[in-house]
Amino acid sequence: MRKLFSLLALVALFISSATNSQACTNYLLTRGATTDGSNIITYAADSHVLYGELYFWPAADWAPGSMVKVYEWDTGKYLGEIPQVAHTYSVVGNMNEFQLAIGETTYGGRKELGSQKGALIDYGSLIYLALQRSKNAREAIKVMTELVEKYGYYSSGESFSICDPNEIWILEMIGKGEGQKGAVWVARQIPDGYVSGHANQARITTFPLAGKTSISSANMEKLSNKEITTVYSKDVISFAKEKAYFPKNGKNKNFSFSDSYAPVDFGAARFCEMRVWTFFNRAKSGMDKYFDYCKGNVKHDKIGYATNRMPLWIKPDRKIDVLEVMDFMRDHLEGTELDMSKDLGAGPFGNPYRWRPLTWKVDGQTYCNERVTATQQTGFSFVAQCRNWLPDAVGGINWFGVDDAASSVYFPVYCGVTRVPKSFAVGNGKMMDFTNKSAFWVFNQVTNLAYTRYNLIQPEITKKQKALEAKYKKFTQIIDLSAKKMFEQDKESAIEFLTDFSCNQGDNLTNQWRDFYAYLFTKYMDGNVKSVDPNPNNRNPKVEYPGYGEKMYKRIVNETGDQFKVIGGGH
Repeated sequence: MRKLFSLLALVALFISSATNSQACTNYLLTRGATTDGSNIITYAADSHVLYGELYFWPAADWAPGSMVKVYEWDTGKYLGEIPQVAHTYSVVGNMNEFQLAIGETTYGGRKELGSQKGALIDYGSLIYLALQRSKNAREAIKVMTELVEKYGYYSSGESFSICDPNEIWILEMIGKGEGQKGAVWVARQIPDGYVSGHANQARITTFPLAGKTSISSANMEKLSNKEITTVYSKDVISFAKEKAYFPKNGKNKNFSFSDSYAPVDFGAARFCEMRVWTFFNRAKSGMDKYFDYCKGNVKHDKIGYATNRMPLWIKPDRKIDVLEVMDFMRDHLEGTELDMSKDLGAGPFGNPYRWRPLTWKVDGQTYCNERVTATQQTGFSFVAQCRNWLPDAVGGINWFGVDDAASSVYFPVYCGVTRVPKSFAVGNGKMMDFTNKSAFWVFNQVTNLAYTRYNLIQPEITKKQKALEAKYKKFTQIIDLSAKKMFEQDKESAIEFLTDFSCNQGDNLTNQWRDFYAYLFTKYMDGNVKSVDPNPNNRNPKVEYPGYGEKMYKRIVNETGDQFKVIGGGH
């Protein structure tokens, strides 16, 4: 066995040129809030230079003295090495063989806490180290917090979604800055029957202090007690007082993690909390009362704490199906006054996307584009479904997709697989290396074509997307039953069965989408819409010229007056 093992040997392939992906979205749904009783979390990894791939690490045994080389996930920068554990678990994407799934969003927080000389553990390493070393959410919290305490925390503020078949937790963490080691943090279990979310803004405010349901990190051995639903670093409040983020004479019960370490401003509300609101608003009535806050109208008390924030979790009006969860990841503020398909920026074809920069100036005044859940710069996203009534290898499904979630398709990858589809595998192309054998590039071709005439092309994408995901859901219901039965007789064959199924669905999807692009390009090229003429005697296709639409033509006339007016009426 090698003495040195690179946990992120794959990093050089998929992240070597990446920059910070501080624009992600997570939704969390507990068992009591879903139609089938599964725990679900979602994650969109958003970065303009993140190449969408499906990572895989097999389970392995390691000799004493083995080391893990740690690379920063965002940049591929080598940070150092730490001791390896004796056994690591299999991981596919952000889910391991025990149905443990972890997602994240970067909130940044206090800038002076964003760097720590000599730190070895960044947020990406925390995720993949924890997945390889933990069997459930509570173990993951323990692993993650102990790693940063021992080796230092390299990243800025992060929110983590941590999900297993029985529980879902949110862990929020921020470093201590230069001159100190480690991080301060709070973790809370989402109550069963409730849903939560985070999107680049810390969301844990006040929390119960040490008692029957809450412990500090000084008592981590008690975390296995299921009555414990809150755990926090022992110095999370004292450190805030030391840094004057919270008054020295402030009552501990009034301490808010988020308001102290990541105060909410216009951008945090408008660009981040708004994405959580869209999910909450579709799950529960009455959320309109928080819309003004999410638009950026944040009210503060005398110590700077926001007073009109949304709750950390809500109880939805109905139970939610996994297919609906996928659609939550495709929101562009449709049906609200900020609907991105309706304003001038949408152009003549109702395109709900705005190219960067996010903010811009006119005559010295700053303006913004909306930052919504579905975005062009998504590298990959997933919907992790954890089901406690099935064997782990069968119960965990990583519904995985690449590129913009609005035009992607989530296909099922069982967490017990031993390989991934070739078209989604690491090393099959990269950000500046196009190949039509890669799912990432094939989906980007379709998506970027749709951006050119969104109101015509996207409906075709949505129709095909819905049909495929509904089919996959039906398939998994059959696969679940078959694999569960196989496990009782031959576990190894059952694992291979699940692996074959997952790989076949992924590669078949890429092939279908490649053909779909050919169909769409042929139909919509050159600004018109062509279709096969039903009359066999006509060799040319039927052609329609939809133009720009009456609304856009009126805008043109209002802006240009008689510039394009045809004199004498014309034809």
